[in-house]
Amino acid sequence: MAPSQAPGPAGDPDGLEDRLRRFATIWSRAVFPVTATSMTRPEVERHLLPLARELGAALHARPFDTAPAQRAGAALVAAHCTDPEALARTLGVVESYLVLYLGEGTTGAAGHGAEELRARCARLQHALAAGFAQALRERTLTEQEAIARSALAARSDAERALHATEQRFRAVFEGAAIGIGIADLDGNVLEVNDTLTRMFGGLEHHVRGRRVSEWVHPEDAPQVWKLYGELVRGERESYRVEKPYYRGDGTVLWTNLSVSLLRDAEGTPQYQLALLEDTTERRLLNLRLRYEATHDALTGLPNRTLFFERLEKTLAATDGSRFALCYLDLDGFKAINDSLGHAAGDRLLVELADRLQSCATGPGEMVARLGGDEFVALTTGRDTRRAADALAHRILSALAVPVRLDGRELTVRGSVGVVEGPAGERTPAEVLRSADITMYRAKSRGGNRFERADPEADARAITRHGLTNALPAALERGEFFIEYQPLVHLDDGSVHGAEALVRWCHPQHGVLGPDRFIPLAEHTGLIVPLGRWVLAEAVRQARYWQHRHADGGPLRINVNLSPTQLHHPGLVADTVEVLERSGLEPGALCLEVTESALIGADEDLLKPLRQLAEMGVDIALDDFGTGYSNLANLRRLPVSVLKLDRSFTQGMQRHPCDPVDVKIVEGIVSLAHSLELAVTVEGVETAAQAEQLRALGCDTAQGWYYARPGAPDRIHSLVLADAV
Repeated sequence: MAPSQAPGPAGDPDGLEDRLRRFATIWSRAVFPVTATSMTRPEVERHLLPLARELGAALHARPFDTAPAQRAGAALVAAHCTDPEALARTLGVVESYLVLYLGEGTTGAAGHGAEELRARCARLQHALAAGFAQALRERTLTEQEAIARSALAARSDAERALHATEQRFRAVFEGAAIGIGIADLDGNVLEVNDTLTRMFGGLEHHVRGRRVSEWVHPEDAPQVWKLYGELVRGERESYRVEKPYYRGDGTVLWTNLSVSLLRDAEGTPQYQLALLEDTTERRLLNLRLRYEATHDALTGLPNRTLFFERLEKTLAATDGSRFALCYLDLDGFKAINDSLGHAAGDRLLVELADRLQSCATGPGEMVARLGGDEFVALTTGRDTRRAADALAHRILSALAVPVRLDGRELTVRGSVGVVEGPAGERTPAEVLRSADITMYRAKSRGGNRFERADPEADARAITRHGLTNALPAALERGEFFIEYQPLVHLDDGSVHGAEALVRWCHPQHGVLGPDRFIPLAEHTGLIVPLGRWVLAEAVRQARYWQHRHADGGPLRINVNLSPTQLHHPGLVADTVEVLERSGLEPGALCLEVTESALIGADEDLLKPLRQLAEMGVDIALDDFGTGYSNLANLRRLPVSVLKLDRSFTQGMQRHPCDPVDVKIVEGIVSLAHSLELAVTVEGVETAAQAEQLRALGCDTAQGWYYARPGAPDRIHSLVLADAV
């Protein structure tokens, strides 16, 4: 009975062994009074300790397996804990104390949420009861069948010693703990014991004198009567099945039925012997445990397990049917939990679950709770396209009615992803993934709406997910590289410096621009190490240019900073370390920060930028004009360069220039120069545009007119050709 991987006392910082012993003590005190054993209670406790260890390990096992609980139930029978009260007390102990004492700290187990631990505990109770019942049934049936056979053999000998044998037979027949019945081969019931009579309601005429064929029940297994026919024809010696019967009052008796063929001395079939074990209570217990394992404890809705069973069955259909799935996630539910507490959040979920259940009451429809604030609704039929939209509308309409909670009226919104299609083409995992992606697309568009699944959008989302997962390894493998776009003096056309633009050479997708992976790096936090690498590589390249082109003056390098990097406490220290290691002067480095990142910035955010500016590092305000910052705020920002967004200068690409654009740019340049700020223009694509910007007093420019981003050795190779 010892578990294969049981936690021991060694290396037990969390006191697991003590909790195991306390659990075993409680268990032994519960079952010892109803156990027919020669062992003392401490000996029973030592006997139960390995079983407790197995249950604790099973509670946390991954993958989850209920076999240890079945073995524990069988071990109780082997230890003579066969009284039904022993099982009931054991289940009570497991339900009340297993999660409490062994819910955490098991060696090697991953952490589980409380709901999942309770669901696992319920399934372990189910398995323990099943193991106990199976072992007890096998033991009882084996003993009783042997007794019954002996009794009938003794009855056959009654012709030679009728009186003594009849007494012995009657003692066994009437005293058996299971129901025993004897019938002829035509199915006429000849003899029944008192136990069988009580099982059928206590009236003997409800059993004796009836024919076996009258006990047909709608839930009979398909093979029951086939096996019966083979037995009475002498083609089979015995069979065992689970069979229901109707009692006289109309209630149902569930039994484990074992039927054997009795032959005479010449081997001719003569009687059939039936042994019936009443399993009605155990079946009800199993149904209850099954319900608890497949339904959400909070809302009573079907849970993830039952939903997947239903979805698998739906998708496996081959009759041309269709399905539609609505995946709902509540918008802003975390704020309700945080502000009103989890108890209020739970009451809100219960109310919403009732509303959602009323939305899916038609044939082939169901609603389930997957966990947290996520729900799914499933509908099936021939025309699910319109049904899916109607179901999604009903769900959103049900959420729109305010919920009154603790004197407050709460308005709940939700985002719904709808997947619809024919059965048999996708797996449950693929359908749920598509619904999840679609739901988040609805949420990203403001929520309180539903979106239909789009295979192309799914593919893009899956690609983004793949890129996100590949980012850390890509940095380690050196898959990133930098291209440089020249910054040109507008007055003389000389190269003033370059902007470092990172690229990703992906093994499957080829070269990816920053728009494909920088937002992903921002989301995952990888932007900090990636930005540090870009800074170090760009500064190293700038130092090389200075050595190579010493006669042309120092080249400045521009490096972009993301909002996440601005908030990172190591920004100043990392920058200083990179400059000192390379030997590049701080004045040769310009860090570009987008205008939107500095909107409403407080002094804590501006402090590292001020420190860098005081060191001599230039700070450029990138994409200027795209945000909503007050121009007067420029005076308090530690910037020395404005990078004018290309949207202001596109009207200058051809003669005559847009006079409005000219006036706007002229005003911005005048303002910047009055604040002693240099002006750089992005997106210069024609000679006319470059000339107009030079005439307006802009200092530097970059764009495809001069050169596209390229290798560092082409920094001085200017194209000077119109790109549009």
